[in-house]
Amino acid sequence: MLALRSSSARIAGTLRRQVVPFAACMKKSSLAPVIGTPTDTLAYADKQLAHFDGMSFLPIKESTVSREMTTRYMGDMVDHAETDVVIIGAGSAGLSCAYELTKHKDVKVTIIEQNVAPGGGCWLGGQLFSAMVVRKPGHTLFDELEVPYDDKGDYVVVKHAALFMSSVIRASLISENTKLFNAVAVEDLLVRQEDEGVRVRGVVTNWSLVTQNHDTQSCMDPQVIEAKVVVTATGHDGPMGATSAKRLEAIGALPAGLPGMHAMDMGTAEDAVLHMTTEVVPGLIFAGMEVAEVRGCNRMGPTFGAMLMSGQKAASLAIKALERDHGYGA
Repeated sequence: MLALRSSSARIAGTLRRQVVPFAACMKKSSLAPVIGTPTDTLAYADKQLAHFDGMSFLPIKESTVSREMTTRYMGDMVDHAETDVVIIGAGSAGLSCAYELTKHKDVKVTIIEQNVAPGGGCWLGGQLFSAMVVRKPGHTLFDELEVPYDDKGDYVVVKHAALFMSSVIRASLISENTKLFNAVAVEDLLVRQEDEGVRVRGVVTNWSLVTQNHDTQSCMDPQVIEAKVVVTATGHDGPMGATSAKRLEAIGALPAGLPGMHAMDMGTAEDAVLHMTTEVVPGLIFAGMEVAEVRGCNRMGPTFGAMLMSGQKAASLAIKALERDHGYGA
């Protein structure tokens, strides 16, 4: 026990010597909050308390709230029944794709996320830790979004992954051409059989809670969203992962089968995922860790550069597919 305490003390001492306060080495962002200190903090607090204690909200009818939510959501469903690009999955790759597509103001983008909260596994780093490690040049998206980070030479560290995720969500959803439908599941792909094989032309959707209860309830049919291009970024295999990859295998659209994601190798995985971000069948582009499932790449673990760059690459592939098949930009 004494040896363990001595070892722990040495480790703690080493950490104290090596750790530099994050704020001292962080790349500053123009979006970072300006922290101003009131000259008299107690007077400021008293003023704020008086302000809140005297506050009264304007009146509203409960039915007004219901109408506002219902009409806007149903209007979005009608508007996005046909869209230019559907993105399946609002994780780091899917949202990086959505953000990149906001640069094309005339492209309508529809994001489908099965969870209530978008963001996938990118609210945290590895093993539920806060910091987010990104190998260069994946940090260029941080610069675009003005996310502050600690520059370590070959890689950068964001002090909390939520800083990136909240920034990319805001940058994507603030655009007029983008709509996120969260708590909605993609149950199937909408396809057309052509001479050269399957072409994907949309997605089949349902409420997530319905999807999760098909075995407990009677038939609850879905509906569809027609799309000119679909980007699938549902992550690696799991209860909600590799959705499109598994579906393509089930319908025989992957002649070589589904190799699945290989074991971890950071040194090769990120390059492979980025370079193999491609249109796997006409109309369906794979991005992020779902690439590893359909192409047999290694996993990279808790380093996120390939997720961001794969999503941005998928957006450019979608634009090229729109140009090729629908005359976009002509």
